Amino acid sequence: MEINQPIIVAENLVKRFGSFVANDHLTFTVGKGEIFGFLGANGAGKTTAMRILCGLSSPTSGKVTVAGFNVYTQTEKIKRNIGYMSQKFSLYDDLTVWENFQFYGGIYGLSAKKIQERTDELLGRLGLQEEKNRILKDIPLGWKQKLAFSVAVIHHPSIVFLDEPTGGVDPITRRQFWEMIYETAREGITVFVTTHYMDEAEYCQRVSIMVDGKIVALDTPAKLKQTYLATSMEEVFLKLARG
Repeated sequence: MEINQPIIVAENLVKRFGSFVANDHLTFTVGKGEIFGFLGANGAGKTTAMRILCGLSSPTSGKVTVAGFNVYTQTEKIKRNIGYMSQKFSLYDDLTVWENFQFYGGIYGLSAKKIQERTDELLGRLGLQEEKNRILKDIPLGWKQKLAFSVAVIHHPSIVFLDEPTGGVDPITRRQFWEMIYETAREGITVFVTTHYMDEAEYCQRVSIMVDGKIVALDTPAKLKQTYLATSMEEVFLKLARG
């Protein structure tokens, strides 16, 4: 697949911790508005690579740019141009829904007017305007997850990183969450997602699979299933993970 507008470019990304190689010459490109799945078992090196792409860590060697910015020298610019959501949702339980939006909008440098506009718009999409003044800890888990995703894109980032975002929620909420992902990608925001649910890998436009710090496969789900004579992404993953 040819990438017309690359938003992430990694060439021979290496990250070492002493003699341990966490990321072993990773080379991949992610395009604007693409939904890119980053898969691998625990310990495969996904989190290390994602920390580098988010500007939180530097590679040992290799060339990496995110949203056009260099991961060695422009980490603050990277942080301003990305959104991030983890499995823990990263919202504050003792603040109201509105206060969480206000807090993160401020961190991302939005004006008070823009925060108000985006909060109204995003809560309107979720049908949660009436919950604006509720304390977050009183909100059901599925709603919290959707709110955390909305907060992560409040500033219209170039790319949003989702680190196992659907852990612990029911299948219906997971499906609704993926509808939000599709809507976000249609707006031109790149979605970079790690997940351990192999059925979710089917929803990505392309998927990379990491084993022991290396990317061992990267293609569309359909092509990967064809290449590895598999009926599902779970089967592809198991074949690769078992070598």
